[in-house]
Amino acid sequence: MTTKSTIALCDDHPIVLGGLRNLIESEPDFDIVGTATDGLAALKLINEKRPDIALIDISMPELNGIALARRLADEAPSVRVVVLTVYEDRAFLKQALDAGVRGYLLKRSAAESLIQALRAVLTGGIYVDPAIADRIFVNNAPRQGRGGDKPLMPALTERESEVLKLTALGFTNKETARRLDIGVKSVETYKARGLEKLGLSTRAELVRYASAEGWLANL
Repeated sequence: MTTKSTIALCDDHPIVLGGLRNLIESEPDFDIVGTATDGLAALKLINEKRPDIALIDISMPELNGIALARRLADEAPSVRVVVLTVYEDRAFLKQALDAGVRGYLLKRSAAESLIQALRAVLTGGIYVDPAIADRIFVNNAPRQGRGGDKPLMPALTERESEVLKLTALGFTNKETARRLDIGVKSVETYKARGLEKLGLSTRAELVRYASAEGWLANL
């Protein structure tokens, strides 16, 4: 029997919790282990249940979602936090990623986007809603071979860098092609070249590299 991925839901609107539960439980490999309507109750629930994912709102009484994510990073680091929010501001996105959040999704997104985000995070990726993902890349070029603290690597082209960043964020080849207005085959080529230049072979390695290089933090 396949082991289900466990999820805790945290939102101060019961009707939202009900909708999320119905949506997520329609997937055969997901299991809701509990719900909470305020930040402190969410912290208690997550520490007790240790789910694979905590799906949380930012605006919650007692303890907001950003503060909750910071607490969880210390108290339950194995739990992957995904934020589901109405806030599209760059400042909120930066705070969330700095707090260790692995996914940032807008409440206006389609239902399938939520499922996609959960699956991306479960496989070690980072997911940022496509509607705001572009904001990550402003003034955020990758660092390569600076100051002698790392081996000098071949410079990525602008397109290779764009493709690798989107891949690290959880975009599929098809989604990346559509966003960059290029063909899927071109995406595959740029990705292969970029990974080869960086000495990486898997997406998990790319995500770790992206995090270490500040691609996701220097917003």
